Amino acid sequence: MALFAVSNLLLAGFLHAQTEKVDETMVARIREEGMARSQVMDIAFHLTDLSGPRLANSPGYGRAAAYAVSALSGWGLSAARQEPWGEFGKGWELERMYLAMTTPYYKPIMAYPKTWTSGTRRQRSAELIVVDIKDSVSLQAYRGRLKGRIVIPDMPVKYEHSFRPDAERYTGEQLERMAQARGGAQQRQPRDTAQMRRMREQMMRGVGPQRVLNILKEMARAEGALGMLTSSVRNHDGTVFAQGGGSYKGTDPENFLDMAVGLEDYNSLLRIAKSGAPVKMDIDVRTRFQTSDLQGYNVIAEIPGTDPVLKDEVVMVGAHLDSWQAGTGATDNAAGSAVMMEAMRILKALGVSTRRTIRIGLWSAEEQGLLGSRGYVANTFGGASGKPRTAAHDKFSGYFNIDNGTGRIRGIYLQGNEACRSIFSAWLEPFRDLGATTVTISNTGGTDHQSFDAVGLPGFQFIQDPVEYDTRTHHSNMDLYDHLIEADLKQIATIVASFVYHAAQRDEKLPRK
Repeated sequence: MALFAVSNLLLAGFLHAQTEKVDETMVARIREEGMARSQVMDIAFHLTDLSGPRLANSPGYGRAAAYAVSALSGWGLSAARQEPWGEFGKGWELERMYLAMTTPYYKPIMAYPKTWTSGTRRQRSAELIVVDIKDSVSLQAYRGRLKGRIVIPDMPVKYEHSFRPDAERYTGEQLERMAQARGGAQQRQPRDTAQMRRMREQMMRGVGPQRVLNILKEMARAEGALGMLTSSVRNHDGTVFAQGGGSYKGTDPENFLDMAVGLEDYNSLLRIAKSGAPVKMDIDVRTRFQTSDLQGYNVIAEIPGTDPVLKDEVVMVGAHLDSWQAGTGATDNAAGSAVMMEAMRILKALGVSTRRTIRIGLWSAEEQGLLGSRGYVANTFGGASGKPRTAAHDKFSGYFNIDNGTGRIRGIYLQGNEACRSIFSAWLEPFRDLGATTVTISNTGGTDHQSFDAVGLPGFQFIQDPVEYDTRTHHSNMDLYDHLIEADLKQIATIVASFVYHAAQRDEKLPRK
């Protein structure tokens, strides 16, 4: 009885999926180009090792954006350009970083200045001072004692052994739960969403240890301390997570030097200093700010449509091009940018002519709150930032995004758009052998598809295997080229190319919620 019911359910789903047209010949051609002649790793190499960290408005971002425009143009895409979306703020880059304990013995310390912080301007020798931060009153005992010193708050971080692997893939059971979700249930999200960033910023302005730390930081800056060391429970085993160090608007002052270090070094320095032994350190941190152009820029290019009626309608793919600074942003999000560029390359290499225009957007300042994609959506389609909807809003079909690391596609989030279920199920069917099968009604957050969804445009993020995104690479010094999985990136680019091709060929635009 149960077997009969399951068989009927599978048959009904298969027949339902078949109502959507799938060009099997084109799928085969896309698979051949994407899996056998891929350039995705070379694209990723240019975006990471050759460009460096890609903090918004930094020289690294500029190098990556210039490469992307050149590559897209070279493949034959039209109107490839860096397009301003609005004012962002200052660029920032790290030019030199050296930190070592010299007394009671020599020990190099791996440290990463947080973004938009100032430097020391030259190499200095300094004594480490431990500061009790249990409350703002306790800080008063340290007034007048911080000048020329390196500050370490008395906040030891407990090391917790982990008995789980850093890298993992979704199991069949997990994917089945996603597929069976009802309503708009929120699924597993990247660790640092825009909402979480806002909450963190509110916390930093508000209560508890972070408020006291902010008071200490301002006191240290005013008294002429050289910098501060901080850590967290995530910074262990050689992995250091480092991101925002303060505001970046053009009129904002430089932020006090705050350096993220591994908890092992942090705790060791604390123990030595609290034992009464003097701790002396050498430090040399040099940072540079870019203030000549405060505009933010996205990379835009397209393959024009050819149908006399539908050519002005648009299907988009995209990913954010910016990163944080401790690594080279390989999984967050050179992976997404590389596969989207590769998807466009595949279509141009095959010489396809699509009915609708296919456009790529590589976004800046996603890490500061989806700023690049939000600016683009507001400027192009309206419906946000007080702008009325434009004619382009009515001619938009859908947007597909990648931003959850190097893991292969396992399916797609409908973002509450049930009307797209049968369409996406049909488009995934040819890739069942590559592990991509799941369609879930659930929402996922924290990345650029939300900019489109927020103004009523169909925007979708694919389900990806988590691999080691949350545990090892996301916003850390381990977010490097060697953590990319070539086979997974080839699979992603191939599936995206097929999705966008079929979206551009449909008789109708993708349905809206």
